Amino acid sequence: MALAAEFLTSIRGFLRTRNGIGLRDWLRVEPPLPQQYHALATELKTGYRDANAIAKLVERYLPEEDDLPEDQGTAWPGFIAFVKEYFEYWRDVDFDDLLGAHQLLMGLTNSCTTVLNHPTYGLIMLETSVSLCVSLSKLSMTLNKRPDLTKKLKAVDTGDDDQTSIVGTTAEVIQKFFTTCLTDRTSQRYGRPDGKKVGVYIFANLTLKLLFVCRKTQLGKQLFTNVSAKAPPLSFYPAAQRVTYLYYLGRFHFINNHFTRASRCLEQAYVQTPPSFQKHRRLILTYLVPSNMLLGRLPSSTLLQRPEIQSMVPIFSRFAQAIRTGNYLLFQQALDLNESWLFRKGLLLTLTYRLRPLLWRSLSRRTFLLTYVAPTDTEDSRKAATLELSHLLITASFVQKRLEGYLPANPAVKGNQSHSNKMLLKAVSNSVGSSTNVSTLAPPPGGPKILRPNEGLIWGNMAVTADHVEDMVASLCAQGLLHGYIAHSQGRFAITGTKQKGSAVAAGWPSVSEVLIQKEDDIPGWVRDQ
Repeated sequence: MALAAEFLTSIRGFLRTRNGIGLRDWLRVEPPLPQQYHALATELKTGYRDANAIAKLVERYLPEEDDLPEDQGTAWPGFIAFVKEYFEYWRDVDFDDLLGAHQLLMGLTNSCTTVLNHPTYGLIMLETSVSLCVSLSKLSMTLNKRPDLTKKLKAVDTGDDDQTSIVGTTAEVIQKFFTTCLTDRTSQRYGRPDGKKVGVYIFANLTLKLLFVCRKTQLGKQLFTNVSAKAPPLSFYPAAQRVTYLYYLGRFHFINNHFTRASRCLEQAYVQTPPSFQKHRRLILTYLVPSNMLLGRLPSSTLLQRPEIQSMVPIFSRFAQAIRTGNYLLFQQALDLNESWLFRKGLLLTLTYRLRPLLWRSLSRRTFLLTYVAPTDTEDSRKAATLELSHLLITASFVQKRLEGYLPANPAVKGNQSHSNKMLLKAVSNSVGSSTNVSTLAPPPGGPKILRPNEGLIWGNMAVTADHVEDMVASLCAQGLLHGYIAHSQGRFAITGTKQKGSAVAAGWPSVSEVLIQKEDDIPGWVRDQ
């Protein structure tokens, strides 16, 4: 018996016993492979160049059988067409030609979507579908790293001035399998998944991985919406599927500036990943730590000592210190030193702009601590503690000058000082241009540094004005990061709630995490037990 006939006979046996795993292991499509697959390819190349010859061979050894017991399966028209295409794949494939192999595998995988849709026997093809999609995904990712090959292909015109890459096209194909599994009705919505619903999160994760690679994450919104509407609870699925799905869901919410949702998803993904999986935990922390920083939760010393985060400690520790102290110089240094890494990870723009309110908050807090003098008179003690906006203007202007490259030229003069806070404020004032010779800032030899828009305190080299400071304080109050009100006539920020909190600092600068972290019971895209 010819090898092709033996191959088809074995497939018929897997169908009879409804052995989906055996069928998956038999229908292989990528190296490394046993020698019999290469022999099969040689036989098909020499004896079955005609498509009709392959069709006749498949129909002969995979007949449709009626009156079988319920526990047995048989071939059906869609499956026969799929096996015919499988043989054509092995007849024509050349693994040295990655583009040609990708096109053949794409056609075979597309054919498999029809087979999986069969209401009676489609479940037999679930494992094979997963195997084909994984192979297609890997090949697409390989081609994505080979622009020398992909530039030979003309991008597919979608009709709306957009173009779909190889990775994007593969994601569309795999999403069809996801939809088929999601709409399967063999199991209850919130019960343990059965039938094709077992594959929901496998295909979801493959699709999401490809969407993130080709930077079309906005297309994931519909996938997450469908999961929320029809998918079984995530807790029923294996840990690997849970962690991968929560990782991509967390990144999706991060991209869309829902940092509380992102933090909760990524935290669960991290907790459910065993410590031995260092690479996976490091990947999760790459987005979990920034999500928490944007919510005011800075990485602890315990976390920074864990082995999986060591390569990122120099990056995140600088950001954390800058946020604590309102140090724009350190913040800008952290951005400049790690710009390429942050851009590659999709963190650069978010951290550049979304951390600024926290830096302004800390800068205003430090200014208050350095300049505020508590009243000693009983009557004055009843008045609200205030931050003079002119003081904040001085410190902000000083920071702007330092960002432009100005350096202290003369140290502050030591002598009899009436109050250290006032003298420090005076020193800062002189540093930005006052005529008093307490301290001065010297311009750099080549002149002030030309700042990009995101490098300045306001906008590039734009000087900080009183209006800028007042607007920023008002914005922080509106966000809840400052607690009080602006007394416009006095040019002050008045703090409220000092008696309740016990101190002006605690009242005026509430905990960032308590303000920003939203209490959400349900997170879109995350299906939980009822």
